[in-house]
Amino acid sequence: MTSTPATLRVVIPRPLYQAYDYECLDQPLPEIGCRVRVPLGPHSLVGIIVERGFTSEFDKLRPIESVLDSTPLFDKPLLELLQWASVYYHHPIGEVLFAALPKRLRKGLPLLQNFAWHLSCDDIETATEQTKRAKRQLELLNQLSQNSLTEAQLTSLHLGKWRSPMKALEAKGFAKRELVTPEKHITSVDHPNQNLITLSDEQENCMTQLSEWLVADTLKPVLLHGITGSGKTEIYLRAIKMVLAQGKQALLMIPEIGLTPQLFQRFCDFFPNQTVVALHSGLNDLERAQNWQSAHTGEADVVVGTRSSVFCGFNKLGMIIIDEEHDGSFKQQEGFHYHARDLAVKRASQLKIPIIIGSATPALETLLNAERKRYHYSLLNQRPGTRQRPKTKLIDTRDQTLEAGVSRSLLAEVSNQIKDGNQVMLFLNRRGFAPVLLCAQCGWHAICPACDSEMTFHAARHKVICHHCDHQKTVGSYCPACKHPQLSTQGHGTERVENLLCAHFPDTPVVRIDRDTTSRKGELAKKLALVRSGEPVILIGTQMLTKGHDFPNLTLVGILDIDQALFSADYRAQEQLAQQVVQVSGRAGRGDKPGLVVLQTSQPEHPMLNQLLTQGYRAVAQQFLVERQAWHYPPFGYQALIRANTPQFETGLVFLQALKNDLKITLEEGQDEIKLMGPMPSAMEKRANRYRYQMLISADKRSSLHCFLDQLISAIRQVKKPKELRYTLDVDPTNFM
Repeated sequence: MTSTPATLRVVIPRPLYQAYDYECLDQPLPEIGCRVRVPLGPHSLVGIIVERGFTSEFDKLRPIESVLDSTPLFDKPLLELLQWASVYYHHPIGEVLFAALPKRLRKGLPLLQNFAWHLSCDDIETATEQTKRAKRQLELLNQLSQNSLTEAQLTSLHLGKWRSPMKALEAKGFAKRELVTPEKHITSVDHPNQNLITLSDEQENCMTQLSEWLVADTLKPVLLHGITGSGKTEIYLRAIKMVLAQGKQALLMIPEIGLTPQLFQRFCDFFPNQTVVALHSGLNDLERAQNWQSAHTGEADVVVGTRSSVFCGFNKLGMIIIDEEHDGSFKQQEGFHYHARDLAVKRASQLKIPIIIGSATPALETLLNAERKRYHYSLLNQRPGTRQRPKTKLIDTRDQTLEAGVSRSLLAEVSNQIKDGNQVMLFLNRRGFAPVLLCAQCGWHAICPACDSEMTFHAARHKVICHHCDHQKTVGSYCPACKHPQLSTQGHGTERVENLLCAHFPDTPVVRIDRDTTSRKGELAKKLALVRSGEPVILIGTQMLTKGHDFPNLTLVGILDIDQALFSADYRAQEQLAQQVVQVSGRAGRGDKPGLVVLQTSQPEHPMLNQLLTQGYRAVAQQFLVERQAWHYPPFGYQALIRANTPQFETGLVFLQALKNDLKITLEEGQDEIKLMGPMPSAMEKRANRYRYQMLISADKRSSLHCFLDQLISAIRQVKKPKELRYTLDVDPTNFM
């Protein structure tokens, strides 16, 4: 009888496509999916075991230094998903696996213990009286009186701002802390819910349909195509309830952390007896690791997360739901270029669990899958109750006087709504005061020294800022070139529109929501709470406002500038514009009052715009599909984009051209269905002091594309690369800028 070789195959967080073999002196061997610390050259690194007990091709192996986990962080299905993703996206396996872990665990730190907080007093009235002057303590006390809360759940609810007030409650004897173990985690979905909303007939029919599909022998993804305000969230809640009743966990994926506070609270209210946690970039490293671990151990019943939550380890995942599945935020644009929606569909298929994909404006790829019967299709085409879709009105800006980009007609509409006690939202996808700062005397422009880009003027900070590399410079009142005492601006951003609205409506709160005003922790939730109070308010913001938010008293939406996207060189631009217009419009009239949407444009006769307003998104999407098929563009063709950048001008271009020359032989030997476009400069050639170039690879068959990309990776390894050159490969690209 031969003994099992004491060998481990370990991947490390380096841009390498292979794993390393090590000897393990410990017995028994640690399990696949555990972390180990290993030597690599003179360094010591954290690695992840992907194979054990094999016969290595090498005679002498270095031993591992230590085993960091007693149980795997990756179970077999998740490890298989990550290995599949590495192959599909042609990305180094080590970087893929480590992208799935919180930062603390990537560093090799130990797993955390999770604790729960309980109410420890019988006299809640006395406790309330003694904490009434401490707002945060009183809020926590009221929550604990309803149900005990784990620290992971508290972190998700309060974005970390709960520890000090909770310690104060503990000192007063009103709260106590207890270690949570999976054995103690017992939940019930039969808890009476006071927030249950009666479904409409259309929603009931949808749930009946879903109930059949979710228990079918052969599972298929479900596309829930619901117009804005049609009540998709109510469907999600009830579908998740079915899964929790089976003792399983659910994952709800959303595109932006801006959606988290309202949606997360809705889930906590609906499932008062379950542990609901959030996973997003707004959490610090400790909080993120704590929430990740609560899902991994099974303590969390529901996870509400953004893009990277698709990699979260689950103890017993039973359903995945993707809200706003069309949103570009689901595609990772740096490093490992994965698409979270596509990986979620793959994960559900591997686990043989149901997945629901919801949107008011489904992506063309998703609609085509539904047409080809790969996905089930369910339509919610009405708003519940007496709520009606908002009316739409076009304003031709060619015969209008604009003030900070806002027409007099739109200002009059805003005034009428505010007088009636309603709320208004203006949408402009450009932050800052003005996109151009210039001198009319000599023609000087504020241009970023590191990018081929104008710098945006931010009046409140007296700075020009590059929105591509974040280069900043304080500006004075005179021209730095000719010393002329007056500088002027062109164009307008959210800050300029905010100033205009404050001047016209001094008695009405104006709330600006963009990256500049919501960067501080908790600031977004504070601003959204003001809007949800229902008092008259004017919102001005960027695309952070377009998705998922529900403001019942908001009756007017104004869309300020859509012309640029109508004539973009990016073939996806009009699809994204149509989605954006529908999503922004959907914020109006979600309560009992009728809604109005006003679009400002200098192109009122544009065929796509008119078709969208008269026939709806589905008709426009069908037209886009016809055009894509004629040009063999996705979803009828398949693409990959290789980018290269260096600090030296055209060095990346030379690298890509050499790569193309090496691959010509391959193309001549029977792969004529592969087409190479470029290499060429990127739309913004210089960014952050690096010159950027790209080459587009397209194919009619997915298999042909991936076969060619394997050869491309092999060729890259053999081509001599300049020391400072960086390259990335983006499979199924969505951003060509």
